[in-house]
Amino acid sequence: MKNPKKILILGASSDIGITTTKLFLENGWEVVGHYNSNLKSLKKLMSNYSKLKVFKFDLKNIYKFEKYISKKNFLKNFDSFVSLTGYIKPTTFQNFKIKDMHDHINANYLSNLLIIRKILKSMKKKKWGRIVLGGSIGTKFGGGSNNLAYSLSKFNNEFFPSYYKTLYPLNIIVNTLQIGVSKTKLHKKLKSKNMKKRIKLIPLKRMANPDEIANYIYYLCSEKNSLLTGSIINASGGE
Repeated sequence: MKNPKKILILGASSDIGITTTKLFLENGWEVVGHYNSNLKSLKKLMSNYSKLKVFKFDLKNIYKFEKYISKKNFLKNFDSFVSLTGYIKPTTFQNFKIKDMHDHINANYLSNLLIIRKILKSMKKKKWGRIVLGGSIGTKFGGGSNNLAYSLSKFNNEFFPSYYKTLYPLNIIVNTLQIGVSKTKLHKKLKSKNMKKRIKLIPLKRMANPDEIANYIYYLCSEKNSLLTGSIINASGGE
């Protein structure tokens, strides 16, 4: 497969999602980006890049999403898929509700499985495909005091069904990128979290920049990644 050019990005409107989307566009890829509520940043990219198309969906509504992607040709001819979904609602171990768990798992995990199952048809025909699932460093530490449901949903992206092994001989590569604490609006909004103390726990002593994470994602989706598959790759400054 030479010059794969079409990618689907879930969570394209997040800080890391915007940076990742822009990087693929700059390198000539056709991008279909998903968002739920934040269209403003994507609109700026759309005004500069004709190869960007977007669609809106609340991934917590997993049954509606399953019907949505069953539409003919919606997931046709994609070469790569990246999931950067980041639904998060603070939930503690003592106070979580079943609905909280369902919402997080639907948005951050089951949506990925539904897409992968659908997108593989064209990848198998081409005998080429790259899939990158966004994980979280929080899965290593139990999600912290308020992120139980979020971290649990992200932990599911570190599970590789045995079926994936049948894809590797077809040059369809699947990896999970365990993303560390990054300079995003999300962390600025967490007023209860002392980020100075949190950064001290990172061996590299700093947060990741969104462009650093985007570069790793781009590599994993490119032809340069010809060997790395079935891996959980940690990009967190040494944590």
